[in-house]
Amino acid sequence: MSAWIIQIAGTPEGARVASILAIMAAFLHALFGALQKGRHDPWLSRAAIDLSYGVMALPLALFVVPWPAAHLWPVLAGAVVIHVFYKVAQALTYQRGAYTVVYPVVRGSGPLFAVIAAGLVFGERFNIVQWLGLLLLVGGIFGLAAYNLRRLTVGRDTLGPALAWALVTGAMVALYTTYDAWGIRQAADPFTFLAWFFLLDSVFMPLWTLRRLLRLRGPEIAPLAIRGVFGALVAFASFGAIMLATRIDEVGRAAVLRETSTVFAALVGWVVLGEKVGPLRAGLMALIAAGALVVEFGA
Repeated sequence: MSAWIIQIAGTPEGARVASILAIMAAFLHALFGALQKGRHDPWLSRAAIDLSYGVMALPLALFVVPWPAAHLWPVLAGAVVIHVFYKVAQALTYQRGAYTVVYPVVRGSGPLFAVIAAGLVFGERFNIVQWLGLLLLVGGIFGLAAYNLRRLTVGRDTLGPALAWALVTGAMVALYTTYDAWGIRQAADPFTFLAWFFLLDSVFMPLWTLRRLLRLRGPEIAPLAIRGVFGALVAFASFGAIMLATRIDEVGRAAVLRETSTVFAALVGWVVLGEKVGPLRAGLMALIAAGALVVEFGA
């Protein structure tokens, strides 16, 4: 599969495959965010997820994929450092703000920053039509956040810091998307980068929360462990999909398509949680989807 991924990079077939991977990552990322923001403390949820995907990645890294070349180790180290800052910012965001408000802010600011960064790093350029699509998507996402904010009844006292951290998290999303897209291109085998990234990235959060993990009571462990394993599987598929998409095609387009995750998050809330959508919210979701389509087909 590695040879096929490298072969289709930069081709029309690669663009189609990258779009599918980015949309899949969008759905899974919405699910992943809901898992971390669930009834467990977001720090502990993240620690359980990271620990789980580290255990899963260990045999893959040691026995399945080729070992990293010498020049790849500092690249992986840089990726891990960036993701540590991202996780801390994300946990602080979810700890302080309502998920339905802060999640759209994170995802709305991320693609705008990512497109600008991709232009600086990879020389990618959006045309006027694609910029229009991006503005439609970002406007729809922020509109969704404003709609949810208007209906918010609890947590308003911590909303200011939560929104500030949401913007920081969005910037970190753009940073890790751009850096990891560059990093995976430095590996002869993209799955080497992914396997070793997951293994190395799994260390920080469990160590950071070790005392709290050790204080968990018996009835709390099993639900958190189940959430961790399920979240790890989602993380593998979601992060792996978007990284392969950025390896195959343009980083900016993949980043924009991934942010349709806000639509999927709203649909999950509607179908699973029984939340009401309403005409305004449905219109904003349609605007987000329309913006993504304009970016995708406006090239």
